[in-house]
Amino acid sequence: MNDYVALDLGAESGRVMLGRLADGKLQMEEIHRFPTGATVIGETLRWDILHLFEEIKTGLRKLAARQITPASISTDSWGVDYVYFRAGEPLLTLPFHYRDTRTDGGPEAAFARVPAETIFEETGIQFMSINTLYQLLDDSAKRADVMALADHFLNIGDYINYLLSGKVASEESLASTTQIYNPRERAWSKKLISQFGLPEKVFPPLVASGTPLGPLSKTFAEELKWPQTRVVATCSHDTGAAVAAVPAQGKNWAYLSSGTWSLLGIESPTPVITAESRAFNFTNEAGLGGTTRLLKNIVGLWIVQECRRAWLKEGHDYSYDDLARLANEAEPLQSLIHPADPRFYRPDAMPQKIADYCTETGQKVPTTPGATIRCVYESLALLYHKTLQELQQISGQTIERLHIVGGGSKSDLLNQLAANATQIPVVAGPVEATAIGNILVQALALGHLKSASELRQVVADSFPGKTYQPQHQAEWKQALQKFNELKS
Repeated sequence: MNDYVALDLGAESGRVMLGRLADGKLQMEEIHRFPTGATVIGETLRWDILHLFEEIKTGLRKLAARQITPASISTDSWGVDYVYFRAGEPLLTLPFHYRDTRTDGGPEAAFARVPAETIFEETGIQFMSINTLYQLLDDSAKRADVMALADHFLNIGDYINYLLSGKVASEESLASTTQIYNPRERAWSKKLISQFGLPEKVFPPLVASGTPLGPLSKTFAEELKWPQTRVVATCSHDTGAAVAAVPAQGKNWAYLSSGTWSLLGIESPTPVITAESRAFNFTNEAGLGGTTRLLKNIVGLWIVQECRRAWLKEGHDYSYDDLARLANEAEPLQSLIHPADPRFYRPDAMPQKIADYCTETGQKVPTTPGATIRCVYESLALLYHKTLQELQQISGQTIERLHIVGGGSKSDLLNQLAANATQIPVVAGPVEATAIGNILVQALALGHLKSASELRQVVADSFPGKTYQPQHQAEWKQALQKFNELKS
């Protein structure tokens, strides 16, 4: 039996999770949960990384108080955002939140210096203004003094590992989200660094997924009484960890990591960097064992989260279960939005944005929370279908089933709608795929598991999924035609 700790940081909440692996099965326990979210400082959106680290330490102390000594610990997080630091000064400035407006128009400004074709050929990463590349370019133009002071930047998950171990290392799955990483060479893109005039010194050394970094720092080891605990660079990107934990065997399957974002793709042996994959705005991110996560990053349950937040401000405290129940009771396929419309990427007044979109497109306007959430769920399901069609076209692979993991897999309604829209079976679970993947990659790194296939078998044996068969083919075929006509 071995214990492991996953520090699982998401855009809405963070968790300290305990995993116990024994006899080929994994047990998971949530030790501490805390909100993350943006902090407004002046006119900027930031991450209060010091507060997040204090919350992490609270969770670790709870474990230590139970006299649990883990074999290892590792962090996963969302991508693109980062922290600057230098020797003797572990934090130079609070990191920006990817929803800060500073990089609006960033890709277009970058294309004036380096063609989009060159950037994609070098990185295989889809163009999103939130990418690290455009954040660094904004820094070089407006915060050159901070860049000059920094020894390195590290993306969020790797930065927490650095605070725990003192080891500077950028893990490939997280580094690959930056749009400055070359997946063919498995190295930082020297070409883009040079052409954009970025300082080479800030780019940290790279390590593969599942690399032991070293012992827990002396300070933490003594406080927690964990002298033998090691820090591991697991799949530091939360989606990388989640995909590692997809309980799939064989071929012809796709995954959907469903949370604040929806990340839909396949596991490919090599990057797919073509004019067609660029036109469809797909991305090639590093995965476990040198694989490529060929996927598209699309808006997900963020829209639901923002609706709930808007109603809470009005005095209506709906739980997510409440909203799912109300959506299930609402009339099906009454109105649709295109979730990729830019208005839905920004916070605030989400129900009104949905109503305005329906008015602009001549549709019935949802006037209740149930109708609004039903509209969002059905629209997301249709976007899954459209994305799967594109994925099959660029990969040449026929997709026969869809595995949904993450928080979104808890929704029976959304899972069934996904099966209806895609007209293929949907297998839901595990919910805690990100933390599970984090922990089992640690086990793999320490030699407690022997292969990625064995890792996935542990997931299948420990967390049985639920399968949803497609229904109502004619109605959903008609809905797809309507969806394809919507503006994005």
